[in-house]
Amino acid sequence: MEVTGRIKVINAEQQVSASFRKRELVVTTDEQYPQHIMVEFTQDKCDLLNNYRPGEPVKVSINLRGREWVSPQGETKYFNSIQGWRIEKLQNEAPTQGPPIPAAQPFEPATNVIDEEHDDLPFWYTLKVF
Repeated sequence: MEVTGRIKVINAEQQVSASFRKRELVVTTDEQYPQHIMVEFTQDKCDLLNNYRPGEPVKVSINLRGREWVSPQGETKYFNSIQGWRIEKLQNEAPTQGPPIPAAQPFEPATNVIDEEHDDLPFWYTLKVF
């Protein structure tokens, strides 16, 4: 799965335990109702975020993770997380451009024009009233 949008936040790395570290990234999607999606990068994947800055457009490859937890009182709860495993910079969309339009060439005015009385509008604009 993938999430695309602009980086809103890149949090500092957190050392959760002696053997586990994580770093959180928030991506704001580009849709009618933008969503702020928090993605966790863990262990060696934390370093993937070092070359990114807020505001950059990105595509993040993710895995959805879910787990079950049973409290000491026996109550069962379920948790979801979004884990990132790859991130790519996207190019800013430039307006599409066609081939260049050549510059207008100068021209000589017509010299063989006969001055006749004529209407300002072409014949097909004649309006008849009944």
